[in-house]
Amino acid sequence: MEEKEKNSINHCVRSLHRNIGFFVIGLTIIYSISGIVLTYRDTNFLKHETLVEKTLSPNMEASELGKVLHLRDFKFLKNEGEIEYFQNGTYNKSTGFVKYSKKELPPILNKFTDLHKASSRNLKHLFSTIFGILLLFLAISSFWMFKTKTKLFRRGICIAGLGVVFAIILLVL
Repeated sequence: MEEKEKNSINHCVRSLHRNIGFFVIGLTIIYSISGIVLTYRDTNFLKHETLVEKTLSPNMEASELGKVLHLRDFKFLKNEGEIEYFQNGTYNKSTGFVKYSKKELPPILNKFTDLHKASSRNLKHLFSTIFGILLLFLAISSFWMFKTKTKLFRRGICIAGLGVVFAIILLVL
């Protein structure tokens, strides 16, 4: 390879594309697993049951207890004396003792899904931001993989266009 070709912008972009591509493979595996798991978060797919017992403030209202326990659609079902029953658990109004079961992902999958749910206040948002930037670079730099006047390049442009159209259709539906 000539020295001039090694120092060209094409060579530099191709090198970066290759190296970043290999790096992104690991990120993609983690992110895709967490995305698949999150798709089925409304089911019990891969979840196991965990029993939770703790003591909270006594005499809490349903809305307050639901927030403290981080349970969605929380409501009391019935009460028998000091014991309040809610879905999958009980709360003793006089002692504040609560006992309930909840479905959770295994700890490693829980960590993976946290990457998808990270907000800008959480340091994990850097993972999503960097991953997005690297994917954008790979998408743009892929146009440097072929010479612009070749049939493969034109075909690549058409396929990229189809990808954009497909994404727009999914957003509209």
